[in-house]
Amino acid sequence: MKPARPKRTRLRDKAKSPAPSLAEAELKALQATIGYKFKDAALIVRALTHPSAVGNGDAVRDSNQRLEFLGDRVLNLIIAERLIERRKTESEGDLAPRLNRLVKKGACADAMRHLALQDYVILSDGEIASGGRDRESTLGDACEAVIGAIYQDGGLAPARKFIEKGWAPQFASAPAETKDPKTRLQEWAQGQGLPLPEYNVLSRSGPDHVPVYEIEARVGGRGAAVATGPSKREAERSAAALLLQSLSGNT
Repeated sequence: MKPARPKRTRLRDKAKSPAPSLAEAELKALQATIGYKFKDAALIVRALTHPSAVGNGDAVRDSNQRLEFLGDRVLNLIIAERLIERRKTESEGDLAPRLNRLVKKGACADAMRHLALQDYVILSDGEIASGGRDRESTLGDACEAVIGAIYQDGGLAPARKFIEKGWAPQFASAPAETKDPKTRLQEWAQGQGLPLPEYNVLSRSGPDHVPVYEIEARVGGRGAAVATGPSKREAERSAAALLLQSLSGNT
């Protein structure tokens, strides 16, 4: 006679919620919209499963958190490749703000809305009631997870195709020129007949592997601004951008 399982195990099994899923018709329509047919359909279901929908399951394993992590890296690579190929005369300082604009959560959420994928995101009733289906962070995370799922199932080519489709309006509306704030501040100073901007390190804090620099940007006689960043270069850019905002408001 087989020994009975411990009562604690039986209770845990009974309380376990069913795994999130999509109906077959929904899966078919979803894949048609994405433009990719999954070999492993469980991947796209997981990509669209918000942690709130997992219930008593394993949120790390059953939700889109890990695929989101992967998709974020794939998105950055594909957008960076696209910029390198299409912006052949721009420097790293010009390309970086373009990249940042196209990979931020808001851009990912816009791609989900453009493709009308928000209704496929699997959420708990409470999350839906609190407006989760329209929340930028929820849609952005789901979009990154979809990219991760496509990459894991089919590689870079279909992931790139999905990004080209989802980001089409953003690519079309991209500004013709995106200059580094330091470059724009220098050009502004020259146009006003003023000395070139000066950048001074006010402080450095934090451990060596995650330093924080506090930088002051100053244009002689016209103002100064202070910002922090993980490197001197990033802090200088942020300070220059703040000073430009201040100067534009005073002119």
